[in-house]
Amino acid sequence: MASGVLHRSASRCLRPAAAPTPDSGRGHGAVMIGDSGTRGVALRLGGSSRRELLSVTMASRDHTGLTRQLLDFQHDTIDEVGAEHGPFMDLKARFMDFKQRNYVENFSNYQNLAEQQTPKFMVIACADSRVCPTAVLGFQPGEAFTVRNVANLVPPYEHEGSETSAALEFAINTLEVENVLVVGHSRCGGIQALMSMKDDSTSGSFIKNWVSIGKSARLSTRAAAGNLSFDMQCKHCEKESINSSLLNLLTYPWIEKRVNEGTLNLHGGYYNFVDCTFEKWTLLYREGLEGGSKYAIKNRSTWS
Repeated sequence: MASGVLHRSASRCLRPAAAPTPDSGRGHGAVMIGDSGTRGVALRLGGSSRRELLSVTMASRDHTGLTRQLLDFQHDTIDEVGAEHGPFMDLKARFMDFKQRNYVENFSNYQNLAEQQTPKFMVIACADSRVCPTAVLGFQPGEAFTVRNVANLVPPYEHEGSETSAALEFAINTLEVENVLVVGHSRCGGIQALMSMKDDSTSGSFIKNWVSIGKSARLSTRAAAGNLSFDMQCKHCEKESINSSLLNLLTYPWIEKRVNEGTLNLHGGYYNFVDCTFEKWTLLYREGLEGGSKYAIKNRSTWS
């Protein structure tokens, strides 16, 4: 590799050439460009070359250039400049503690996990920073395939594709998990947004468009708890939306099939972080249940 042609800088942006060119008297400076597609190319800033420079500069913003920077990076233990007090210093300390206490002491287990995963749980939880299912329920690596979204909602099968639908497809059909657990929680901002929506409102908000999946839960809540305060209605809807999501799970043909076969169970969970309690229940689904319904709750318990 010729010296000076490839510059392993972190930025790989425009930089002055090492020496002036014969044309420099015409006011055209030369620059050296380094990116994934063009490395060590000197260009004049004049006429059509300006257009060429713009094209190459735009190409340097392409993700392949960023990836090449990562691949070219020489691994070492040098810390980022000025990061002594940054938020990642704390994360680094936690990671090193995890590596020593978990990875090193359970090396063979992590080596097995590196080859494959066989989780028994698929967990759908809220993205709320206070509701981490791994921390709350003590899941260990490899035990739970987890997806988190605003208000822990499951869209019905007819709904256009989402990351939650994709995660369900992979967990059920490829990993063949035995349990799907939908975890809701107290004081959910997504549920508050759902309950605050107007029936005829149209909005470009991503949040409102997403939580509108839970409209049936909102309608049920207003019918059952419409005379209560807004906070109490939200608390009711937090659990109502969990059951709505459990029923939405059954709209996926491959989920309904496995539930009917008895190889998959659907569960609801509600974490109240105000008093640190957890409610758990299981959805029973089969024809001819009491009252003519196909759905019922069983194995309900509260952990406190």
